[in-house]
Amino acid sequence: MTERTPRLGRLRRMVPEARSGRSGETRAGRPVEARAGRPVEARGGRPRRRGAQPKVVALGGGMGLSASLAALRRITGDLTAVVTVADDGGSSGRLRDELGVLPPGDLRKALAALCGDDDWGQTWSRVIQHRFQSQGDLHDHAVGNLLIVALWEQLGDHVQALDLVGKLLGAHGRVLPMSAVPLELQALVKGHDPEHPEAVDTVRGQATVALTPGEVQSVHLVPNDPPAVPEALAAVLDADWVVLGPGSWFSSVIPHLLVPELLDALTETKARKVLSLNLVPQPGETEGFSPQRHLEVLGRHAPKLALDVVLADEAAVPDRDSLTEAAKRLGAAVELAPVARTDGTPRHDPELLAAAYDRIFRMHGRIGPWR
Repeated sequence: MTERTPRLGRLRRMVPEARSGRSGETRAGRPVEARAGRPVEARGGRPRRRGAQPKVVALGGGMGLSASLAALRRITGDLTAVVTVADDGGSSGRLRDELGVLPPGDLRKALAALCGDDDWGQTWSRVIQHRFQSQGDLHDHAVGNLLIVALWEQLGDHVQALDLVGKLLGAHGRVLPMSAVPLELQALVKGHDPEHPEAVDTVRGQATVALTPGEVQSVHLVPNDPPAVPEALAAVLDADWVVLGPGSWFSSVIPHLLVPELLDALTETKARKVLSLNLVPQPGETEGFSPQRHLEVLGRHAPKLALDVVLADEAAVPDRDSLTEAAKRLGAAVELAPVARTDGTPRHDPELLAAAYDRIFRMHGRIGPWR
């Protein structure tokens, strides 16, 4: 194991405080509610009371992570989103270039997805997602991006500011950046230039990688050894389940595996891990990919990472045997379930996805009676 392991060991010992911020409080600063019942033993020796909910950490970015969070908040109140910070397009890219801050866009989307279904939650979800339309400098800036960056500048602390926004929104969970520094995503792409289909070029920037017309061979981050946010590491180490995906495979899902400390935590955690596959390949980035090829490229980027479950929509898997074999190579079983919306759009239905996650959490290595 690398020299980062001692740091992870220290984080494991201080996990409860690192996740809540202060002993005796939840992540949003609310008092911990005492739960009746006899303690039961959780994986890793942690005591867990009857009625406690699973601790879930979801990794990703963009609309894929939002879909996962909208489902997960329906089945657990102990939810942490760890979000990629390599976005360089749109409002996020402009703020990043002008102010040198982390790109706030994917963090904002995660917070919006964690808003409740009541009037307060839905109103604030719309507000922070609202984009200005003008002929001036504010055009296309999202309100939530400006709010997050303003609090970063006021408080000087990424995590504290995001916790405060979450408290304002009444978010059903916590949102954390995966790294404390802005990252650049670079990819080796075959055929990026249509006039040279066999040439392999380096493509820079998440927005460009996501829309590349060529075939992505691999991705890496600059800097290549970015610091992980300690609270994110602590959440992964203390989790019962870690959920990876769905989302843009090379630009939102795999980048988490390229932060060495975060990959160490994912490898060392006693949490079980579920990978949620996309409903369809993404034009450009994964065009023509089969479900099993998604697993193969993830395995190449993180060969030591083992999974427990691969979740896929049953209608999106034409070759179940090949997917099962690819999942086995990662140590995982395949769960097929109807998780797509019924309107014909390639989007996850939050209720159906929640039901699939809930079934997986209960059937695969259940730790305790969560309900």
